[in-house]
Amino acid sequence: MATQTPSQRQAAAKRGAATRKRNTAKRSASTTKASARRTQKSASATTREARRTTKQASRTAKRELDAATTRLGVIGRQAQRALLIPVGAAATVGEKVRDTARTYTSLDRVTRELDRFERRGARALNRRQRSLARRRRGLEHEVRSAQRNIETRADGLRADARDAAEQVKRLV
Repeated sequence: MATQTPSQRQAAAKRGAATRKRNTAKRSASTTKASARRTQKSASATTREARRTTKQASRTAKRELDAATTRLGVIGRQAQRALLIPVGAAATVGEKVRDTARTYTSLDRVTRELDRFERRGARALNRRQRSLARRRRGLEHEVRSAQRNIETRADGLRADARDAAEQVKRLV
């Protein structure tokens, strides 16, 4: 190889240095771009996750609000019920007192009411008598059935005893 002059050497060295710097700059630029892409993807993912988290948090808050509203509604209904029951009972008692007073202020109405009581009593008594008669017939049936079973067994035992007696006579 031919010898170079110092200025040629310097020029070659400067060209080499420039090439290295250019290559380093290209590598740095591609690394920077890749890092920027990763950062952008990460930021997009973080944004998506943040949106998802926000939606979930709003759903959770809505459900908690619904649960609290339901609990308050239950308490309100219980309080309302505690108030309405005595009022309703008092109204019913008032109506019954008015109906009773209206019923027993006229002789015709009193007579009709007593006749109604009589019919109702007769129906209840007849119903009870029929029930007792049904029960008595069922028990009589059971007793007759048990009696027949016992008689059948007794007949069988008598027959077995006769057979046994005949066998004993034959043996003796």
